[in-house]
Amino acid sequence: MLNDLSSPLALLETRRSARPRDLVEPGPDPEQLRAILTIASRTPDHGKLHPWRFVHVPKAARGAFAAMLEAAYRAGREGEPGRLEIEAAHRFAHQAPELVVLLSSPKESAKIPLWEQQLSAGAAAMNLLLAAHALGFAGGWVTGWAAYSPDVLAALDGREGEQIAGFLFLGAPGVELEERPRPPLSDLVTEWRPLDA
Repeated sequence: MLNDLSSPLALLETRRSARPRDLVEPGPDPEQLRAILTIASRTPDHGKLHPWRFVHVPKAARGAFAAMLEAAYRAGREGEPGRLEIEAAHRFAHQAPELVVLLSSPKESAKIPLWEQQLSAGAAAMNLLLAAHALGFAGGWVTGWAAYSPDVLAALDGREGEQIAGFLFLGAPGVELEERPRPPLSDLVTEWRPLDA
């Protein structure tokens, strides 16, 4: 069901990030998730390279995903990790009803720099979160150690040159979403003037 928003600007003004641990059922059903991913793919993409891709981790695979995270965590550290660290990896894997992993997947191009392709991946994540919000869900985009683990990337069938841009958790907000402090526009926007003016 779509949010009761009076305008597209209201949609943009009301989107908030959710903590993945606070996201509960119901999450997007398969049709809604397909719509979210379709909208996410409609992102600025110089050269039509689609330099990103999505890996959906279904609920039925979350146990295996948790085991993979634990193995990757152990492989990336010397000595035996603590119980709390292993429990945190398992909680990470099981939070929120839906999980989509966004991979930055740059393509060889003589014309389109890597930086522009990475920016496009970030735009795909933002489109995904906005689409989820438009359908009445909330989302949390997180990284953490797993986003930088070569073992996690390999387990996600990561290809040479790819990186995990983030884990996007989707569901219904279990708590009221907080408004974070936003910097005043005067701190972010300047007026350009010619140097000789």
